[in-house]
Amino acid sequence: MMTKDELIQKQEELKAQGVKYCVGAYVDIHGVPKGKFVPIDHFVHFALGSELYTGYALDGLGQSPNDDEIASVPDLERGTILPWNKEVAFFPADNTFKGEPYEINTRVALKKVLGQAAEMGYGLNLGIECEVFVVKYTEDGTLEIPNDDDNLEKACYDVKRFMDRYEWLDKVSTVINDLGWDLYSLDHEDANSQFEFDFKYADALTMCDRFIFFRMMAKHYAAEEGLLATFMPKPFANKTGSGAHFNMSLYDLETGSNLFECDPAEDPRGLGLTELGYQFVGGVLKHGPAICAAFAPTVNSYKRLVRRGLMSYYSWAPVFNSYGKNNRTNALRVPMGGGRVESRNADAACNPYLAATLVLAAGLEGIREGIDPGEAQEENLYEYSSQQLADAGIQELPRDLNEAVKEFSDDPFVAEVLGKELRDEFITYKSEEWRQYHQTVSQWEIDRYARLF
Repeated sequence: MMTKDELIQKQEELKAQGVKYCVGAYVDIHGVPKGKFVPIDHFVHFALGSELYTGYALDGLGQSPNDDEIASVPDLERGTILPWNKEVAFFPADNTFKGEPYEINTRVALKKVLGQAAEMGYGLNLGIECEVFVVKYTEDGTLEIPNDDDNLEKACYDVKRFMDRYEWLDKVSTVINDLGWDLYSLDHEDANSQFEFDFKYADALTMCDRFIFFRMMAKHYAAEEGLLATFMPKPFANKTGSGAHFNMSLYDLETGSNLFECDPAEDPRGLGLTELGYQFVGGVLKHGPAICAAFAPTVNSYKRLVRRGLMSYYSWAPVFNSYGKNNRTNALRVPMGGGRVESRNADAACNPYLAATLVLAAGLEGIREGIDPGEAQEENLYEYSSQQLADAGIQELPRDLNEAVKEFSDDPFVAEVLGKELRDEFITYKSEEWRQYHQTVSQWEIDRYARLF
């Protein structure tokens, strides 16, 4: 915590950079940033949590209209002056209630589990692969590919279609590097007008903050061109969806060394993962169906988690609660060279704090209990029949949001990690999301049934 003099100095530094307003942005249950904007002259009070909020006005903060207000306390170590509006300083924030951390808040939950990892001597390094569609949102509410020439059936890595969207890609890439995130790769992804940005991993809290900021930034620069950067997991039924693959490794808090990394020749399974890493995988698989609700939190998410769907080739999405090497049909993959674990069922709509909280807690349980994940699955599981999957002991991930929420609700681990109130908030909002979707009459139903009988 900064002293008052240090806060005043910080205020003057921001003023000197032209900042007029600051916002401490916490997220709701969906991972959408919320906050009040405060003039820079009130920075000191802002930094100490002066801004109060009626939690009932937001999704998933567990309040009723008669409850006392919650506060927002900005994380001053992770602030960013908005590159597109340098008069605004943006800070990720935590909620507090009567001076204490407010536990019905996903960033607070992540910090709590990171504290538990620290007690074991571990930190979590996390990289999130950012996939996004750039589309035209039409007057009738449909989505269109804005570039008529971006029409290849297999558009992945296409240079010409990448260059067609160069202005937007360059703006986003330049900001990523200016912010010090170290962008090392970007490409045209598998679907038309879909792109991916990969920047260096960081500690889990920092990476989750960056993912929230990335979504806001990508949307802003697309809007400048009259377009929409959408993080909807599956905007087109006949194209691949957008993931947000979590690449994870534990590191030693004293030395910083990667605790998952070893020479593949020294790993009996040959994946280049330590025993600690396998135990982490074992814990994640143990709770994989429940965690899926946080990794894939929308009705639309489960139109991505299919073997093929309305496509002429496989979806690339994980469908099975299993792990392997470079086998993308598994929920967990150990990429070439080992040293990290990739969770592939995370999608672009996830609340990263909630997902990271649960996957880290599951991995830590695997370590504490010494869980063996079994042998890696290296076959194309998309081709397996139900009987073959059963014979191999391979469990499918939930097939829709309703199934996922039931797994989330039924696993006692979730309440142990999140607390009953935060768990129940997620269940309440996601159950209602399913109810509304399930009772909505879609265009497909009209087209199919209106004149059939």
